[in-house]
Parts: sequence; C-alpha cells; structure tokens
Amino acid sequence: MKTKIVEVTNGPRNWGKFLICAFDSELDYRSVVDDRRMIASRGWGPEHVLVLDLQTGEGAMFRLGGLASADLDKHRIWVCPMFEPFLTWLYQQPDPFAIPAHVDLPEAEFAMAGYRRPGPPNTEDTKR
Repeated sequence: MKTKIVEVTNGPRNWGKFLICAFDSELDYRSVVDDRRMIASRGWGPEHVLVLDLQTGEGAMFRLGGLASADLDKHRIWVCPMFEPFLTWLYQQPDPFAIPAHVDLPEAEFAMAGYRRPGPPNTEDTKR
C-alpha cells in the first residue's frame, strides 16, 4: 500500500493530520476462498484512496473526484474541522501522492472541535 502523511492548516487556526493510502500490489491479491481478486471484486480500484484522520482515528475509502460533502455524509465518520476542506482540495489534484506534505487552505472555516457527520437518516429512523 502506498501511503503519504499530509498536514493541513487554515493559517494558524486549525491543524489537520491525515494519512492517505492507496492499494498497490494488494490489487492483485486473489481470495483463498473463491479465487477472485479480493479488492476489485468489492468495487475498489486504483481510483480510490483511504483517507484516515490521524486526530480522530477514523477514515473511509473515497473515489477521487467525488463530492466531499456528500461522501462524508455517506460515511458518517468523526473528522477534524480540516477534513472536508482537505478532501475537497484533494479531489482536485491529479495525483494524491504528488502533493506537498503541508497544505494551507486559508479560506477553510475555523472550528473549535471535530464532528461526526449526521449522514442520511437510517431506515430505522424512517419507520417511526
């Protein structure tokens, strides 16, 4: 797996710490149970990255080029204030591993604490 650590700031206010991961030789791994390529048969490919928030310890798989706000709503992960601005910026980069180790996003809104996205209502909530 390829990895890269990136620190993201919005001036001197917030500081995000992220680990970006992408499958490498793992894409060729074949299941010992059904002999299919395990990762590809689950829908993951080279266009996906795992972004882990090193502050909260939570992350998710994202298809590069998506809509960050919708993707975060879908995954409902607990993130620091810089996660969404960074993911939005990352989606615009041609190569997630050719980015600098520090990215400053001065236009990103300041926040005192991280949060968990509420996401769409689950099916149990809509039955009541």
